[in-house]
Parts: sequence; C-alpha cells; structure tokens
Amino acid sequence: MNSKSDSRGGWIEKIPNALTVLRLIFIPLIVVIFYSPYPFRNLLCSGIFILASLTDLFDGFIARKYGVTSVFGAFLDPVADKLIVCTVLILLTSQSQSGFVIAIPSQIIICREIFISALREWTALSGNSALVAVGFQGKLKTTFQMIALVLLLYAPIETEIICILGIICLYLSAVLTVTSAINYIRAALDSSNPQIKTSSVSTCI
Repeated sequence: MNSKSDSRGGWIEKIPNALTVLRLIFIPLIVVIFYSPYPFRNLLCSGIFILASLTDLFDGFIARKYGVTSVFGAFLDPVADKLIVCTVLILLTSQSQSGFVIAIPSQIIICREIFISALREWTALSGNSALVAVGFQGKLKTTFQMIALVLLLYAPIETEIICILGIICLYLSAVLTVTSAINYIRAALDSSNPQIKTSSVSTCI
C-alpha cells in the first residue's frame, strides 16, 4: 500500500515541471503557426496560448495542493511565463498594421519584465526575496495581459472590435505593469533597509 502511495506521490511531483516544459514547447509552435499560410492560424495560435495559460494555472494549483514545489520549478515557471508572453508580444508587433499601437505597451511590458527579473536576483542575493509577495494589482495585470494576448492573436487586424478590445486590455496591463513594478521596487528597497519592519513591505508581483 505504501509503495503505491509513494509511486503516486512521485508521479504527482513531476506534473508541475512537466506542464512548465510543455509551456516552453508551445513557444516555437506558436511562432511557426503564426507565420504559416494556414487559414485558421489566428484561431489556432489563440487556442494554444489559452492552453498554455491553463497549464500555468494547473501547475501552480498542483504544486500548492500537494506541496511538490522544487527549486527547478520555482526557477523555470516564471521564465516560461515571461518567454511566451514576450514572444507573443514581438509576434503581434511585427504583424500589426499599426505597429506602434502594439509596440508601445509591448516595450513597456518587456522592459519591465527584464528589470524586475534583475531586481528579483538582487533581492535573492540579499536574502530578502521572500518578503515580496504576489498582490492583487499583479494578479489583475496578469489577467488583463492574458486576455489581451488571446484577443490579439485571434484578431490581429485593428479594425475588428475584438482587436480593439485586446488593445485596450493590453494598455491597461501596461499601466498596471508600471504601477506594480513601482510597488515591487518599493518593497525591495524597504526590505533591504534593516530599520523597516517586515510587516511594512508592500505586496506586488
């Protein structure tokens, strides 16, 4: 009986990392389909991105529910998220009829991700990374971002109402990207100051 439980536990432990790796595999698949002559390529790219987003939800849920977090998973999961988001933003900018409309929020989001990744490394080296927790503003930013990319992959032409809604969501995400980054910086600076108590650290993403 114990051997069956151990076997099941070992199998469950592999699921979060497997889903993360699957998300990485989706990246070149989206790129190839995006530039292909396939008539339903927009719908297919949008569907794959939705599936990738669901794998992100599931691997996090399984990791928390069964306590199967790992150092490798903690490193790879945010990397996979950033890679697929940045890739899609670049694709949309290259294909958009009004490139600057997509390029402006895309540049803000991509630059923020690079800067915050470097900031996270700094807080980790100083031993204060655990003081920065995910907050509501960060979750809202991610929600708008995912909705925007799904809509824009499905309808990249600016005259379509779906595309317009996607652009609006992308700009809302860009605004929240900046404000959440400010909170992140403030939290990192506060946590590096020994005179500031842990309880005063702001939550962000």
